[in-house]
Amino acid sequence: MAKGGLFHGVQLWVNLPRARKWVPPRYQDIRGRDLTLVASDDGSSLIRIIAGSLAGHEGPGVTYTPITYLHATVAPGARLALPWPGGFSAMVYVLGGDGHVGPDGRPLHEGQLAVYGMAGDALCLRAADRQPLAARGGWEVLVLGGLPIREPIARYGPFVMNTREEIIQAFEDYQAGRMGIIPPERLPHRTAADDRLPDG
Repeated sequence: MAKGGLFHGVQLWVNLPRARKWVPPRYQDIRGRDLTLVASDDGSSLIRIIAGSLAGHEGPGVTYTPITYLHATVAPGARLALPWPGGFSAMVYVLGGDGHVGPDGRPLHEGQLAVYGMAGDALCLRAADRQPLAARGGWEVLVLGGLPIREPIARYGPFVMNTREEIIQAFEDYQAGRMGIIPPERLPHRTAADDRLPDG
């Protein structure tokens, strides 16, 4: 039996431009060892690049549109300035802990999301000096954004399309089994040894 701390599960759905809405589905099994790790200049923050790039460092995730997707751990009281691609949207979601975002230092707590206007060339984050007990290792945040596709949005359930008619078509295709399956590229993370009972 595995034992550990709090585990977060995050599901990210990225809207696609009209011309790519019907690309075949794909699955990417990205594990911790696959991520690109970068430290802040002062060593107070660890940044895991999941997809896209940050200051010339590339993450393993492959996307159809340009995005940047990061998981950062910011030490209590530390400030993190992230270079951000020009023209990209930006948002910060807090997995755990307390901090402040933006030039005016707005507070942001666990489970909250901050959406930046046009972010410019850098994003500024600062972890609160005192963190809750569950976040004593630092302020845990997801930082993500991408190049806006500037198309109309129609959404319902798990589908995001451009028109209501396309939503109806997507539901019909799903119900008829025309959306295919996403075959995993690897077997589950278990092995036969995991299922053996200990001796004695």
